[in-house]
Amino acid sequence: MRITRRSAFLAVSLTAANLAAVTLGAVTLGAAPAWAGASDEQAVVDHATGTLQDLTRDKAFGNAQALIRTARAVMIAPRIIKAGFFFGGEGGSAVLCVRGKKGWSYPAFYAIGSASFGLQIGAQQSEMILIIRTDKALKAMLSDKFKIGANAAISVVTLGSSASAASTGNLDADIIAWASSTGAYAGLTLDGSLIQPRADGNAAYYGRTVSPEAIVLKHETKNPGAHALLAKLRTLG
Repeated sequence: MRITRRSAFLAVSLTAANLAAVTLGAVTLGAAPAWAGASDEQAVVDHATGTLQDLTRDKAFGNAQALIRTARAVMIAPRIIKAGFFFGGEGGSAVLCVRGKKGWSYPAFYAIGSASFGLQIGAQQSEMILIIRTDKALKAMLSDKFKIGANAAISVVTLGSSASAASTGNLDADIIAWASSTGAYAGLTLDGSLIQPRADGNAAYYGRTVSPEAIVLKHETKNPGAHALLAKLRTLG
């Protein structure tokens, strides 16, 4: 599939050279409205909404729509970039929404990145949905850093793109990742990927320093810019 309508999207692009140097610091804003000065974060939210629309018509997402109906939470990365020659890296911004008694939470912002070494020539961009199915997986996502594959107690299954899109209804996995990719690389590899909260993104979008737990579990803040995203999640389950 083509992702050209996202060409104006400003995503976090991480390479092996700068991945280790990325630091996510909190930014405290003044008394301006919560959505003021958060155009980059709003772009992530808008394109995450587009990814949810894509999964209803893109076969690469398989039965992701059905799995969302029973998900504990979802993380949506509307644009993952992978490019390199010998040194390669992949990364992007994502949002996390959690299902509660009153419906889906407002989004918390995250960065996803990994680095690899090898003979890699080409470029790829992917859009990805992580379907979080258990409380222990959600707890891991809410930690300061979560490295896929590093915690043996949390199982992650990656489907979509070049991976087999077999029925996942009976998969005993804590997290199921669906990805749709374009470009020279065959697929998206998540093992070793680091998922980390973006304190700066949360502060910019909500107008104050706020933790992911405060956003998605305690519902302490809101931004009307996310209403379309939440409405789409409600239609999916």
